[in-house]
Amino acid sequence: MVRCFGDELRRRRKEKGFRLNEFSRSIGYSSGYVSKVERGVIPASRRFAEACALALESYEELVALIDEGTTTGKEISDMKASCGLPVPPSHFSGRSAQLDRLVTFLTDESSGPLCVLSGMPGSGKTALALQGAWKAAAHFSDGCLFFDAGHESSGGVEDILLSLLRLLDVPEKKIPPRSDAMASLWRSQIAGKRLLLVLDNVLSSADVVPLLSTEPGCKVIVTSRKRLSALDDAARLTIGVMKDAEADALFRTIGGEQAARAADHSVRAVVDHCGRLPLAVRIAAARLRNGPVLTVEELEARLSHEAHRLELLDDGDRSVTAALTVSCDALSTEQRRVLALLALYPGPGIDLHSVAALANVTLARAALLVDGLADVHLVSHESSHRITVHSLVRQFAGLVILPQISIAEQQAATRRLLDHGLRLAVAADKLLTPQRYRPPVVLDDFPVKALPFDNRIAGLSWLESEWRSLVALCHTAADIGLHSLCWQLAFALRDFFFLTKRWGPWIETHLRAVECARAGGTRAWLAISLHNLGVAHSDRGDLTVAVGYFKQSLALYQELDDDHGVVNALSSLAWTELYLGDYVKSMDGLRRALMYYRRLGNTRNAAITLRGIALLEAELELCPAAVRHAQQARAEFHALGLDLDAVMAVNCAAWAHFRSGDHDAARACYEEALALADGCASRYEKARSLTGLGNIQQAAGHRDRAAELWKRADALYGGLEPMMLGEARVRLAS
Repeated sequence: MVRCFGDELRRRRKEKGFRLNEFSRSIGYSSGYVSKVERGVIPASRRFAEACALALESYEELVALIDEGTTTGKEISDMKASCGLPVPPSHFSGRSAQLDRLVTFLTDESSGPLCVLSGMPGSGKTALALQGAWKAAAHFSDGCLFFDAGHESSGGVEDILLSLLRLLDVPEKKIPPRSDAMASLWRSQIAGKRLLLVLDNVLSSADVVPLLSTEPGCKVIVTSRKRLSALDDAARLTIGVMKDAEADALFRTIGGEQAARAADHSVRAVVDHCGRLPLAVRIAAARLRNGPVLTVEELEARLSHEAHRLELLDDGDRSVTAALTVSCDALSTEQRRVLALLALYPGPGIDLHSVAALANVTLARAALLVDGLADVHLVSHESSHRITVHSLVRQFAGLVILPQISIAEQQAATRRLLDHGLRLAVAADKLLTPQRYRPPVVLDDFPVKALPFDNRIAGLSWLESEWRSLVALCHTAADIGLHSLCWQLAFALRDFFFLTKRWGPWIETHLRAVECARAGGTRAWLAISLHNLGVAHSDRGDLTVAVGYFKQSLALYQELDDDHGVVNALSSLAWTELYLGDYVKSMDGLRRALMYYRRLGNTRNAAITLRGIALLEAELELCPAAVRHAQQARAEFHALGLDLDAVMAVNCAAWAHFRSGDHDAARACYEEALALADGCASRYEKARSLTGLGNIQQAAGHRDRAAELWKRADALYGGLEPMMLGEARVRLAS
């Protein structure tokens, strides 16, 4: 008799031209359930029959089959269609791509039963889950339910199963005592239903698995501070901090009139202090709207004080500190120690080698501990060997967990970190410029350990990723009185900053180095640091400032009877005089320096000086001599394996050819330099070559070609200084 209704349903569905999936969507039941009814596997309820009859416009005929008792067996109890979802937080902002993915998952029966939303505390996981659930609620005709699995009153999955079975009107006496039996009963009761469960703050995968079913119309959304990696087949959304514009919009929406009319830069400063964490942004905005009369600028000023920031991000009902405390309470003792020590690291990110040094553990152990912290979203991976710590997590760790570690242990960890950073910086610098003159007092006799790089390119890549942290470590060393570590770090970073033209951090680190050298009474390092400050200012075109530093350095070297230092200072002054147009003084100084370097066998410095003489000769229009000396310098650089210096020499020869009017020879040299510059990662020298090639096209009357080459140069390195480069002067005059 069961087949009578099923057969009639299939016949009428096909007669109307409905495909199974299309028909099931129209009546709000899963295609699997409809198929089972049509095949007579399960009986149809009256409610199901009514939905089918309405869709097929055959109410009397199909419902009559039900009324006549043609279905056999006991009907499945229908859960009352209800939406028990909490009201989602107001002023939801951003997350459009993730919200679309969640809604698509909920409405696509082929996407599986489970989606896990995980992220750090306060990232807005629940808000996103509820937004998605409400948008898809109409798809779940048998109801949408919400459970806070992490609430202190929650009895875990057994409590949830018991609540669900009661909602299904299962008599108490028929609910088995065992959780696995309850789960089996739950799955049998939801056959053919369309039901959504939202499980908030789930602590363990074991609290989810018993609730899953194979019913295509039933879905489960889980939010958790953990990744819940054991849920192998789950769809996953990782919820991070908000994008800048999204965080700005959320703050303005919640913050009222003050926030709505505030300047963009003030709003951005506030949300940056909040780390673009939705919970923090909401609390800050609510404080602005509901608290004492404040402007956004005043709120930003208060939040700028790290020591009080977490206190401000607590409104009594919501608290960033409380949210983070819950996550930290679940950590092991060793994981808590590592998280606390990470607060000592001054940079924005840290590699695993540095974590190992900081915690005084092996690299393998550091990786495992970091993975544990990442699993609960207290740190995040930039790559397999590098992590970042959110600013609010770092502040929480420093204020709440770090005080539990003794001052002696904190100091030892900081010293290990500084020694490690300096050791790697020195090793990378030696790969970058192996022929560079280094004072013998540089402490590079560190224990031999495996390095994260073993060649120039790898060392350069490491410096590129770590220089910000090394700059921060330089400041740390200065702040805690480890003067020698400060000036040595500054010295080790100098050539990298020269290559990449990062004059700001170059000057910043050497100002601290000068401060530490003076505080430590170390005149030799004071002279070195002053000289490098001069080189930085000279390289970016601040020539009069550079001259002042060179003269201070020269006086110190003379007092110390340091002939090498004296000649370096005189040579640097001669380079500055070249750029200032005092060619007579410049030539005299460069020739004296060249003789001295040749006598000492300092081939690298001699070749650099020879390149300076070639540039000077080009300015004096002694072009054949300039080309000859530039080519000689290039050969010496090549023999030493100094690729960057060789590129600079080839560009110098190109400039000399251009000055002489031999544009074909200039083009050949610029093109050679352009190709060579790729090998030493110098965007600056590539931009110089392209500018020179553009000048040649301009001189030939090809303005469009020149403009295209100059555009490429600007994309690589905008703003070549005309005072420093002849190519830039020619372009400027065009």
